[in-house]
Amino acid sequence: MGTKKYSCCQSCGLPPDKDPEGGGTEADGSRSDKYCSYCYREGRFVRPEWTAADMQAYVTGKLQEYGIPKAIAGMLAKGIPKLERWKSELK
Repeated sequence: MGTKKYSCCQSCGLPPDKDPEGGGTEADGSRSDKYCSYCYREGRFVRPEWTAADMQAYVTGKLQEYGIPKAIAGMLAKGIPKLERWKSELK
């Protein structure tokens, strides 16, 4: 079986085509299939202490910086807790 192809970063929801570095990196320097370069570098999360709620607040703020209204930004960030990184928090 091949590696699962993700349509967005499994930490923040960023689509792969929006990542200027083309994805995060594993410890061996290879590209991560799951995470973007903003969230994951050298096999580790950039902000390991963050919760899904922290990431939602951050993403909502970033989207607003790009001119997206708060209500829409919040809706876009709503699914973050369901991404792979945060699934253990749902239990």
